[in-house]
Amino acid sequence: MTQLPPREEGGTTTGPQASGDDQSVEYETVRTPVLVVGAGAAGARVAIELAEAGVEPLVIGKRDHGDAHTTWAAGGINAALGSLDPADDWTIHAADTLDEGHFINDPTAVELTTREMPDRIHELDEWGMGLDRTEDGRINQRYFGAQSFRRTCFVGDRTGEAMLDALVSKAQELSIPYRENVMVTRLLSDGGAVHGAAGYDMETGEFVLFEADHVVLAAGGYSALYNRHSSRDDENNGDGAVLALEAGASLMDVEFVQFHPTGMVEGRYGDDWAGRLVTEAVRGEGGRLYNADGERFMERYSPDQMELDARDVVARAIAQEVREGRGTENGGVYLDISHREDEYVKDRLPRMHERFAELGVDITEEPMEVAPTAHYSMGGVDIDFETGETGVEGLYAVGETVAGVHGANRLGGNSLAETVAIGKLVGEHVAAQVGDGTELPDTARALAEREFRSLAGLEAADGTDRPRELLDDLGDVLWEHAGILRDAEMLREGLDAVASIRERTEDLRVEGGLTGRDFEFAVDLSFSLTLAEALLRSALEREESRGAHYRTDYPEVDPSWRRNVLVDAGDTGLELRTRGVPEPSEQVQEAIEAGYELDYHHLE
Repeated sequence: MTQLPPREEGGTTTGPQASGDDQSVEYETVRTPVLVVGAGAAGARVAIELAEAGVEPLVIGKRDHGDAHTTWAAGGINAALGSLDPADDWTIHAADTLDEGHFINDPTAVELTTREMPDRIHELDEWGMGLDRTEDGRINQRYFGAQSFRRTCFVGDRTGEAMLDALVSKAQELSIPYRENVMVTRLLSDGGAVHGAAGYDMETGEFVLFEADHVVLAAGGYSALYNRHSSRDDENNGDGAVLALEAGASLMDVEFVQFHPTGMVEGRYGDDWAGRLVTEAVRGEGGRLYNADGERFMERYSPDQMELDARDVVARAIAQEVREGRGTENGGVYLDISHREDEYVKDRLPRMHERFAELGVDITEEPMEVAPTAHYSMGGVDIDFETGETGVEGLYAVGETVAGVHGANRLGGNSLAETVAIGKLVGEHVAAQVGDGTELPDTARALAEREFRSLAGLEAADGTDRPRELLDDLGDVLWEHAGILRDAEMLREGLDAVASIRERTEDLRVEGGLTGRDFEFAVDLSFSLTLAEALLRSALEREESRGAHYRTDYPEVDPSWRRNVLVDAGDTGLELRTRGVPEPSEQVQEAIEAGYELDYHHLE
């Protein structure tokens, strides 16, 4: 009977072979001034900035080069260009972001992102992203939910893929070193400083020690913990956030998980498509939602903004329709774009058209069946957005791994924006910190060797419970107890269920060795259990409803809860505290008070 390796505090190691207390284990040692963990848009943009400043980082990813979750972001990326609506500017973009985040966003994070984005869009355009253009050659922009103006730039409905292709191409032009199919399982930290990371090569099964004075976490979020989600099963499982937590950093706002209104319905399209995203671009191009009775039900919930109200509003409306018996037999509603011209749909939504055609649905003629799906995690590592610093010396974080830009609910199109806007700033700061390098401390080496022995023990686990089964059970727990609607009883029951799953890891069975999926899922499980507990405890702590966090026992927004909930790894378990939110700048406050708002009926 083998238990998951204990999640201890950080450390480091080096050398081709480590001798343990009662055994030795071989490993590879790699030295780099900056280790970037995560190869999506955020990690790539940090690495590009480092390389252009004369620092050669090493980027590592869990998948093949260019295969990152960024490619699944379909609908667009926000920047106040004013291509179609000249009145738009960065302050209004910031105001929309704060309003959508219910004013618990980090104002500095929001203002840095929205100010940077026009330059970052033009940069991506120069790097070959291939953004759609208007007839007179300007970068085209579309409506996205809860935005006052058309500011979402796009490449059909494959924007994330086009963006990552451009970033990878630029990184290759700069000859940035990259290592694929490597998983980091622990940062080597003494709680005050980080010295590198320990992990393993997922193709060869070899343990790897990365010596680095600077580590940047860009490893994504945690929405895939839910059993219905828009991520791949092996992505967004909370590893980046938990690596930081265990290294001594704080997490913030992990109770806020965005449930996208339109995921594919399992009963209609099969298990392989359950929860997969139907991009907001469908609604941005005029798609309409209908219940099983043929009613355009958003007229009841949001007559002014309709289908393009905030994602939390639309998701709760769909959940309400289904709960009150007006959903489809598969537990969804209908999303219809068939009133638009066929060629328009094929041009603006090519991927959606192709995907559904393969499933026997012509979206130019008939509706899609959709239901809410876990999509994005607003919470994550607490950082200083001007630097990316986590409070642990040498450790930085960026992208969906962090909290702050999105507050209680993310504005659609802002996720890709954050990756490149903040990624550039973090890269600039880290480059300025790189010196001659320091020798790896013996304590860090010892921690790495202990981690490798733990991983070897995990590989040999010969109990009963398979890791994938426990992850599936954990996904059910979160969907049932920390989903769109929550209350104290549900959350407490969820915590008990997570504790029960953790106990079952004492009888884990891992087949296929270090290169098998069982082992990968066993490592994922360790991260996911910690993150799930933090999520449930944070949701129980926040006794109000705000954005994506809706408590049926506290259904109103409580002004006294305009605070962030922070989570730390204490000596005896997770510890929670709260912190007030600063006010935005005078410029942005003026934009908030001006009360800009989307005029949905431009689409009619």
